[in-house]
Amino acid sequence: MALTAGIVGLPNVGKSTLFNAITQAGAESANYPFCTIDPNVGIVEVPDHRLQKLTDLVKPKKTVPTAFEFTDIAGIVKGASKGEGLGNKFLSHIREVDAICHVVRCFADDNITHVSGKVDPISDIETINLELILADLETVDKRIDRVGKLAKQKDKNAVFEHEALVKLKEAFEQEKPARSIEFTEEQLKLVKQLHLLTIKPILYVANVGEDEVADSNDNEYVQKVREYAAVENAEVIVICAKIESEIVELEGEEKAMFLEELGIEESGLDQLIRTSYHLLGLATYFTAGEQEVRAWTFRKGMKAPQCAGIIHTDFERGFIRAETVSYDDLLSNGSMTAAREAGRVRLEGKEYIVQDGDVIHFRFNV
Repeated sequence: MALTAGIVGLPNVGKSTLFNAITQAGAESANYPFCTIDPNVGIVEVPDHRLQKLTDLVKPKKTVPTAFEFTDIAGIVKGASKGEGLGNKFLSHIREVDAICHVVRCFADDNITHVSGKVDPISDIETINLELILADLETVDKRIDRVGKLAKQKDKNAVFEHEALVKLKEAFEQEKPARSIEFTEEQLKLVKQLHLLTIKPILYVANVGEDEVADSNDNEYVQKVREYAAVENAEVIVICAKIESEIVELEGEEKAMFLEELGIEESGLDQLIRTSYHLLGLATYFTAGEQEVRAWTFRKGMKAPQCAGIIHTDFERGFIRAETVSYDDLLSNGSMTAAREAGRVRLEGKEYIVQDGDVIHFRFNV
């Protein structure tokens, strides 16, 4: 599934260092020629310990992890909503991604100039968020002009939409993003059709110094970011982009030893991938056979035929049944045959909602 998280941030916050680590770590990468308005795209493997255990169990000829896409969106500056710094182009790139990873500088370094002259993560966040809010306000104002005329004529649908638009407008004028507003289920369906920038889920990435990565609780900048994020129910992860660029050069035991020396359990990049993956409501199912063990990304709530269609459209078109066993049941029984004998393998139909960790063999006929 081609789902993308866009990486944004002001100049000199560590965004480019982090993205370079992502592209180095990638299973494969597609780097578009970098210039002032074209984004870079990096594809990375989603870390999942279950894939290796399935491989050890099945012993396939090859193992294929699922992947996730990050887009490096450069140059968000004050005035972007009005076209400053080619702002319209940058905003259009943000509009095309599914989630936003906002890199925030939480370290002091006299050798790295801050664009505003001092380290102030909340000011940095508000600079970018305000530009996105202003862009959304313009979208909503235009829509209100169109819908308002029909609402005055007592058109039921127009009145309903107008109420939601006014709710958005009031929030934007108070510099609040759309994701911080409580909507009814019906209002949310309508709001999503507007493709607003501030309705996208956001993850704040606090970039700290090398000596602070193991214990970020003492970092006052990180605490401020966490407090800010809590207000809009956003998540925060802490990384050191400089260390990440070193970690990607290491593998296996060497990488594990380096992480242990730093006092951290997993790399910030792995945290970023996993958190972004879940931020978008994504999950993983597996196919496992002699030829290959493979992880597949799907949206939570998808039914069996839709998940089959991720492999090939013929699988969805000719879907018959999904022979399904949970990862835990397969591992505890030791093989598909043993799991079947224990009654843990199920035949699921078209209405089955696929669960994270399902190991599935699709039956189809076209």
